[in-house]
Amino acid sequence: MNDSTVTTTTAAAWDLLAQVPDPEIPVLSVVDLGIVRAIEESTDGRSVTVTLTPTYSGCPATEVIARDVRAALETRYDDVEVRTQLSPAWTTDWLSDAAKRKLGGYGIAPPSGRVMLPLLDVGAPAACPHCGATTVEELAAFGSTPCKALWRCTTCREPFDYFKKH
Repeated sequence: MNDSTVTTTTAAAWDLLAQVPDPEIPVLSVVDLGIVRAIEESTDGRSVTVTLTPTYSGCPATEVIARDVRAALETRYDDVEVRTQLSPAWTTDWLSDAAKRKLGGYGIAPPSGRVMLPLLDVGAPAACPHCGATTVEELAAFGSTPCKALWRCTTCREPFDYFKKH
């Protein structure tokens, strides 16, 4: 979330959405992930429209996230509209610094560096989220979800997910 986009009228909506966990990585909120693109509140404060950009256009959690966002906002607003916007595509550059710290604490190596286009290399973890060693190897291009790859630390030998840069 870009702090300059938060107004006093939408602050309550941002606060509510900061409590909505990602169903695949529950330590992160939808705000931490950077998938909340915009919030528009009616002048009377009774209606709200939120625009979401999923991490992948085919992300299996998209419907669950939209449902959870709607449920959270319905605790304050009479009318809630949830929109999906696919362009521009979500990028790991939209992850907050807090999200990257939370990923590491959860055992998922966060992406490092900024996305460079054209994206031909999804990057590699900077370090093992378990022991901090930098000697890691890729086991599989896909991990527990399409946005992650499976890696292993060659020092502590523990496997871990890496949130791929994209």
